[in-house]
Amino acid sequence: MRNVVFAINITVDGCCGHESVVADDELHEYFTGLLQDSDIEIFGRNTYHLMYPYWHDVAMNQSESKATNEFARTFDSMPKIVFSTTLKSVEWNNTTLLRSNLQEEIVKLKQQPGKNISIGGLNIASQLAQSGLIDEYRFLVQPIVAGKGPRLFESGKNLTLELIGSKMFRSGVVELHYKNIHK
Repeated sequence: MRNVVFAINITVDGCCGHESVVADDELHEYFTGLLQDSDIEIFGRNTYHLMYPYWHDVAMNQSESKATNEFARTFDSMPKIVFSTTLKSVEWNNTTLLRSNLQEEIVKLKQQPGKNISIGGLNIASQLAQSGLIDEYRFLVQPIVAGKGPRLFESGKNLTLELIGSKMFRSGVVELHYKNIHK
């Protein structure tokens, strides 16, 4: 069975807004590796609008550093599913728009052969965490106190996670890798 993996940048004070995080080459290399271990990315409307067209344009123009360009190429080329009841269409290549039940679709995907299923965005991750469908969590704790921004799983059930690894980045970011032990 495939694993569902949720990785997210989070500040020391628990904020998950993308405006307040380190986005250096080492972090882009890390996220490229996570994407290469997956064969599909799942997110919602908000994350879709955050990621497209920016990462598609970087992939096409190769306008950033080598590591950032590689992340963009990897992300742009992989299959993506956007769950939304309000989007009319999606323009990004390799992207499918679904309006069906998120949890049912993830259960179906988990049963198919393949690599990991990567989850992006707070809303989708929150819904899947509530259902116990996330197998691994990778929190990249940023050495920043943001003071404001969206928070991780503001309302939800209690999750018990087991730490299975950690990594320190040169920037001071610390990755905490957990598995869900009570699904």
